[in-house]
Amino acid sequence: MAEMQEQLLHEISPLLERERLATLRELLYDWRTSDIAEIVELVDDDRRRLIFDVLEIPVAAEVLEKVNEATRDRLFEILTEEEIHRVFSELDWDDAADLLAEMPEDIADKAIRSLSLPDRLQVHKLMRYSEDSAGGIMDPVVISVSEDATVAEAVSKIRMAEIDEDFYSVYVVDCDGRFIGEVRLRFLLTRRENTRIGDLVDRDTIYVRTDTDQEQVRNVFRKNDLLVVPVLDEDHKLAGRITADRVIEVAEEEAVEDIYTMAGTNPEELDTFSALRAARIRMTWLLPCLLGTGVTAIVMNLFGTYDPRVYLAAAAFVPMIAAISGNAGLQTSAIVVSGLATGHLVALKLSTVFSREVRIALLVATACGLVGAVICSVLIHYRSAQNTIEPVRLVLAFGGAMFSAIMVATTLGLFLPFVFRRIGIDPAISSGPLVTTANDSISVAIFMTLAVTLAS
Repeated sequence: MAEMQEQLLHEISPLLERERLATLRELLYDWRTSDIAEIVELVDDDRRRLIFDVLEIPVAAEVLEKVNEATRDRLFEILTEEEIHRVFSELDWDDAADLLAEMPEDIADKAIRSLSLPDRLQVHKLMRYSEDSAGGIMDPVVISVSEDATVAEAVSKIRMAEIDEDFYSVYVVDCDGRFIGEVRLRFLLTRRENTRIGDLVDRDTIYVRTDTDQEQVRNVFRKNDLLVVPVLDEDHKLAGRITADRVIEVAEEEAVEDIYTMAGTNPEELDTFSALRAARIRMTWLLPCLLGTGVTAIVMNLFGTYDPRVYLAAAAFVPMIAAISGNAGLQTSAIVVSGLATGHLVALKLSTVFSREVRIALLVATACGLVGAVICSVLIHYRSAQNTIEPVRLVLAFGGAMFSAIMVATTLGLFLPFVFRRIGIDPAISSGPLVTTANDSISVAIFMTLAVTLAS
């Protein structure tokens, strides 16, 4: 992919340098819109302007839809209002709603006013839904027929409708417009024209609600190997449909969001070229972590009044305790967060996860406690020769603290994702720097308490 980008950029660069727009137009005519979008992301604003000058409006609309959000923000500033209006007239309702949500409010208002009244009403309807819900990602264009219709009537309706390449079935509704099920295209092609649609309908059709979270929608597709799923409103009426290609986009968005959250930053960082804004986003997470490490420092200072020989010897092992227990907790939370995200039933049941993870934690904590105690005994060997401390007690304190800290960190890593999920917070935060910092403070407090108690 990178080689292809380099080749395309190599072909287009001389034309952009010399502003040979006619040749540029001919070259881009044979390119896929996804390739053009990648090039638009790589070049500067002046060259983006030249590229959009030669693109036909339908192609420009697809390119605008496919570039990343940071580049799209720049394009909103580069393109004129008239160009934005023309581009929006080519977009599907769901794509228009997505882009309007990202645009500056003043430009968005002007863009939506440029749409026809029916289009404007549909876009407004879509924008009512949360962007992370089934309603926010669905395509509102569906074909539905009454259960009393015949195959001939259904086929006639399909012929008159504007359908895209992702059309697989006709949805069936009752006399009140409520969803009943679907009829696959193959039945419409193989049954007699006078066959009643109600006799062909699959009444066990899987569907989702408009308020279903997009992560759950993704899991529905994965578990049932679906190509498309209907979306119903609170009255059990058809609101739209979601296709597999849209779910792939959702899966990518969710994965990126979880990775950024676990790293202690925010997916919004991808939406900007501003180093200042990106730094602000990161500092939003890092400042609380800085305060958390201050708590660890306070814990260390509280034990500074005890025997200085024990305190200095124990302090040398604090990083080891904090690092191992923190990573053990991170491993547990990562497994639980991943299970919750993918919808595995094993991960969704707390008792099952608890039984498994506690057994693993006991084995890990015992092994790390024993190995850590051996390392501790070797490292303090020379001090013990000088009779400055009681090595056996410190080794016992270290081993016991390692065991205890891992068990506590694992418990936090196990329960916090479930707690966050229950109160409506992204469980991925439980793997972020804030929780890891809290683990550090707890593990250090455990170790220092055992050290000064046993070794003094």
